[in-house]
Amino acid sequence: MPLFGVPVRAERLDDAVASIDAVIRARRPTIHVVLNAGKVSKVASDEGFRELMNRFDMVHADGASVVLASRLLGRPLPERVAGIDLMLALVELAERRGYRPYFLGARREVVERCVAALRQKHPRLEVAGLRDGYWDESDPESVRAVVDAVRAAAPDLLFVAVPTPKKERFLAEHKQALGVPFMMGVGGAFDVVAGIVRRAPLAWQRLGMEWAYRLIQEPRRMWKRYLVTNTHFAWLLGREMVRTWILRNPSPGLRSVGR
Repeated sequence: MPLFGVPVRAERLDDAVASIDAVIRARRPTIHVVLNAGKVSKVASDEGFRELMNRFDMVHADGASVVLASRLLGRPLPERVAGIDLMLALVELAERRGYRPYFLGARREVVERCVAALRQKHPRLEVAGLRDGYWDESDPESVRAVVDAVRAAAPDLLFVAVPTPKKERFLAEHKQALGVPFMMGVGGAFDVVAGIVRRAPLAWQRLGMEWAYRLIQEPRRMWKRYLVTNTHFAWLLGREMVRTWILRNPSPGLRSVGR
């Protein structure tokens, strides 16, 4: 289902986990990313990033704003599939199926705490490996060291917690070399699982206000990002709603408005 120029899967969380399970069993390299308001904004303003997002195999809506937009545009998604919820569900699947995940990203102490917390909750989980998310994209040797470390560990799942667009570029450029059946960008999920950042209470999540809870925790770092991104997203949604209305109600005098 296309949304803002990106094909988004209309699945619930359980359906997404089942689809990914099938991908892992088939052993075909698959990259998963999420679409949120920030990425919608970047897709609209950065042609290279838009092309990158369209190269990925699986995209789900992580953000109440994108789910709301899908309904306003008459292309309703069944629910939000948050990246952290999907990661946690896949870790549970990994313990059950015997899959081996690799955790790549954040600071070394953060990813170690994240893995320790997951092992405590899932004692039968076999972790293929972990590594911090600091490498030099401009240095081929630095990048190769990361790719080689992951490939040598031979994981079934790879969770990548580094900023956008670094993680998207890394996964797209090294999809085959990594040799992992399922690869996924998870944003700041490691920080949450490690207890560094608190996730919004369920009531805030259901209201689509996780961004506001994050803003309260880190106002100096996040206020500009959310102000600019949310404003741009609202404008893009308004423009898309006008275009959708014109397509459904064609009129010679209005066609030029949607161009």
